[in-house]
Amino acid sequence: MQQRMQRQGIRRLLVLSGDAAWCRQQAQRLMAAMPGDWPWCGGEAPHGAQALNSGEVRGLLGQERLHAVFDAGDGLDVEALAQLAGVLRAGSWLLLLTPPWQTWPQRRDADSLRWSDSPQPIATPHFIAHLQQRLTADAEVSIWRQGETLQLAPLPARPDWQEPDGSPTGEQQALLTQLLAGERGIWVLTAPRGRGKSTLAGMLVQRSALNCWITGPSRAATEVAGRWAEDKAQFWAPDALLAHCRQSDSALADWLLVDEAAAIPAPLLQQLIAYFPRVLLTTTVQGYEGTGRGFLLKFCASLPQWQGLSLQQPMRWAAGDALERIIDDALLFNELPPWQAAGQTIDYRPLTQRQLCSDDALLQRFYALLTSAHYRTSPLDLRRLMDAPDMQFAAAVQADGEVAGALWLTEEGGLPAELAHEVWAGRRRPRGNLVAQSLAAHGGQWWAPTLRSRRVTRVAVLPALRRQGIARRLIEQQRQQAQGWITCPSALATPSRCGVSGRAAALSWCASAAGRKPAAAATA
Repeated sequence: MQQRMQRQGIRRLLVLSGDAAWCRQQAQRLMAAMPGDWPWCGGEAPHGAQALNSGEVRGLLGQERLHAVFDAGDGLDVEALAQLAGVLRAGSWLLLLTPPWQTWPQRRDADSLRWSDSPQPIATPHFIAHLQQRLTADAEVSIWRQGETLQLAPLPARPDWQEPDGSPTGEQQALLTQLLAGERGIWVLTAPRGRGKSTLAGMLVQRSALNCWITGPSRAATEVAGRWAEDKAQFWAPDALLAHCRQSDSALADWLLVDEAAAIPAPLLQQLIAYFPRVLLTTTVQGYEGTGRGFLLKFCASLPQWQGLSLQQPMRWAAGDALERIIDDALLFNELPPWQAAGQTIDYRPLTQRQLCSDDALLQRFYALLTSAHYRTSPLDLRRLMDAPDMQFAAAVQADGEVAGALWLTEEGGLPAELAHEVWAGRRRPRGNLVAQSLAAHGGQWWAPTLRSRRVTRVAVLPALRRQGIARRLIEQQRQQAQGWITCPSALATPSRCGVSGRAAALSWCASAAGRKPAAAATA
């Protein structure tokens, strides 16, 4: 089957579900039967395998591997899972090791410590049930449960894949022509993973008569670009390059190519690009780097002028790749069709976590709107949204089911007086309760953490419907619902406490429209 997968240019997912020892044993047998690179992420990697923890998978970005194992027995880092899938080349299998299928939703997930304020790992039933539903619904995902016989999902007929031969695709050639003719400017190339962004950067170096430098989050991340550039471009670590630029009196390069630009701190990147007449930034639009889409929403919006470029045709695998499809489907990476204005009435709905997660269409639209509006939204936020405790939501829904506005709140406060006083004194910092702790620390109000409140974690409205009071109505509805349980000493001007994050000007306008005054502002 692997030879057919290679001919078709696709990759597939095989789920091994059972006890840890059984999953590990079957994975090792499959590794022995199918030679490959086999990086092993999570759990305890067998002797001789390339062992990676979740944080180290990011270092593979910009590289390619044949086959991999992701052990989710103790916890599922979905960002690392998507990153690992993104480095696999055509013909690869990704083995996903999970706890026993029936008990998995009730198992405590160690990864929850990263995104939940709970001091101990929590079960994540909503996301795991969602993931299981997506896995079982995909006809090309194979699921091997302990005690059952392995039956690989049939491989549908597909035309043979034409593997890139080293020549630019039609898309790439059009962009190369544009870039090679560029006099001065900043070009931003975005695309889903596997579309040949790094390859295009290397081809630009190869074909340009100008002096080119390459930088990226690591040398390994620029491996593909460097290979295509045939060593014509000098690699610089970002911090070393900035130091050189500040100290050098000689002419710098004509081109600066920044691979995986979203993974470089924005302030550093902002300073770097000012030293070069031509800059090409490449990044992935999907959220598995955590900031890819946000790179467009925040960093590029701060540039005085820039030109956007994109690639759609896969290069490392064929269109319709089975692994890319299931990852995109499970993590809600797929973009929804453009919204069409229709002048419909809007229903303002408060939602519990269970209500939101049980309505698949509503969940997709709600999360897609948040993703489109907030630059830091990532798969980690999807996990938090679906399973972190003390989450509340509200949606402005049109008659056709389109979500016109989304509000995500976190319940905070209610700390005992003794703990609140310790927070105020700076001796304790319990997890969560961000606004309550901020008021205690910066406002000098020791009793602030004893109050119950809801912090606005995210709020988003469709662009065509902004400044029409939708966010204000969502927040006001929540304020009215909260009146019955928020208690407040007279020192507070209002029983509602609200904390938000985002661009200062927009938030100031939103707060004013909602009848609130900013108490404090800070940068993140």
